[in-house]
Amino acid sequence: MTGEDEREGDNAPRRVGRRRTLLKVAGLTLAGVFVLSAAGAGWAYWHLNHNIKSVDINSALGDDRPAAAVTTPSASASPLPGEALNILVLGSDSRSGKENASLGGGDSSGARSDTAMVVHIAQGRTTATVVSIPRDTLVTRPSCPTSSGGTTSVAYNAMFNSAYSVGGPVCAVKTVESLTDVRMDHYMEIDFSGFAKLVNAVGGVDVTTDEDIDDDKSHLHLKAGAHHLNGKQALALARTRHGIGDGSDLGRIGLQQKLVKALLEQIASTNLLTSPTRLYEVADAVTGSLTTDTGLDSLGELMKLGQSLKALSADDVRTVTMPVVTAPSDHNRVIAAEPAASKLWKSLK
Repeated sequence: MTGEDEREGDNAPRRVGRRRTLLKVAGLTLAGVFVLSAAGAGWAYWHLNHNIKSVDINSALGDDRPAAAVTTPSASASPLPGEALNILVLGSDSRSGKENASLGGGDSSGARSDTAMVVHIAQGRTTATVVSIPRDTLVTRPSCPTSSGGTTSVAYNAMFNSAYSVGGPVCAVKTVESLTDVRMDHYMEIDFSGFAKLVNAVGGVDVTTDEDIDDDKSHLHLKAGAHHLNGKQALALARTRHGIGDGSDLGRIGLQQKLVKALLEQIASTNLLTSPTRLYEVADAVTGSLTTDTGLDSLGELMKLGQSLKALSADDVRTVTMPVVTAPSDHNRVIAAEPAASKLWKSLK
């Protein structure tokens, strides 16, 4: 995720039609669940709706947050929302338990926010910017409320992903808002083991790697070239960092972006509405791995979000990484590069 998507020559019109953003594809997939429900699959709808876990971010953080963006009134008569949105999307990686061990997760315990993206959808919802925040970024982690009613201490020069470890989604959102001075309107968290199930549900993904990957820690060994990956292999690709480039998180961010794009193309190329069984498997994988804020914690809300992005295609999405430089205190860590980082965040307000 270090630059804008590139067009793909004569095949671009066909591929652009297939490539859509993650939120849109998820929304349309979930919309198909309503078709199942209308056909008599009420239990399936109930099950999928109850799969979604949620966290009340707004109540936990109160008013001590950046101001919400001011939206210019629209003359559109559309019943769908069209205001600008900022969504914090985290990929959480749990490596404990038998299931995660079978997926190459190693022996560490707990869950970590190994992937963090701020998705800015501009007013009108026809363009978007996705900003990746390297997990190795050193930040000032603010004091965060805890589920027990207490608070965490302010931490200086803390790794960015430690916010999730010490205070869960609430602290992750507060830390991002402190770093960016941009209010997060919504929160979405995707569990990596659920991601592997989703890849399997759509029949695997096609990915081309630019270099050999030899990473014992993620149990991934691939030669450079084209590969069809199953869920376990795709998850290992999302996790790997030691087998590519200089072993930093920046190389992994690029692989994750490539993998997400491949997954979107696979979902978009599969007519899920003609196969109720496949549709249910995909919807179950999506909802079963999803945690949201309370504003997106139902199939209805997710479907409305997806439908509001119907005019947004991959060519309308700019993907970047927050500008960083090596931290003076630790060459294995990075810090935000100023004033470039602040300029980027200001553009999302």
